[in-house]
Amino acid sequence: MSKLILFQGDSITDALRARDNEMFPGNGYPTLVSGRLGYDAPGEYRFLNRGISGNRIVDLYARMKIDLINLKPDVLSILIGVNDVWHEIGNGNGVDAQKFEMVYDLLLSEVKAALPGIRLIILEPFVLPGSATESTDEVPGRWEYFRDEVPLRAAAAKRVAEKHGAAFVPLQARFDEACQKAEPAYWLFDGVHPTSMGHELIARAWMEAFNG
Repeated sequence: MSKLILFQGDSITDALRARDNEMFPGNGYPTLVSGRLGYDAPGEYRFLNRGISGNRIVDLYARMKIDLINLKPDVLSILIGVNDVWHEIGNGNGVDAQKFEMVYDLLLSEVKAALPGIRLIILEPFVLPGSATESTDEVPGRWEYFRDEVPLRAAAAKRVAEKHGAAFVPLQARFDEACQKAEPAYWLFDGVHPTSMGHELIARAWMEAFNG
């Protein structure tokens, strides 16, 4: 029987995935990963994308039973965290770093208890200067807030990954390095959402962790 790889997260993972056709997991890194693994090992893996645009860690936890545990994946990949920061700026509904870590830890604990043999891949949240993250007259200090807060969620994600024996995929340094070759908008068109090149960067990092 083929192994199920489940991708979870927010809009970066969602990437306009089809809700009525599981054969189309969107325009992002899950599709790139699916294409590579599916081509190299036909029939060995199945792929599901359950990322939902706008999700924070608390949203992912709330739908854990139906969208994680009930699906019984062999491999669970999670990229979450930027909305926990962004939603605080937009409507005061973010998730602070301490609660982010607490809920993430609880989520992984419950998933592992329900699915003892599961393999976990945790991706680091990231941010770059861009139209969605830069300060404006209406929202002064927005970039400074993103710059200071996203790394706190990234550090928390790394700690929970280490605690639960998950592979951790560092991405911020990769994007920072990539910006030495091309401007930030080349990789993240608004400072948050990847372009096709940004998704390729994530997919390559994901594959390294998967094969490591």
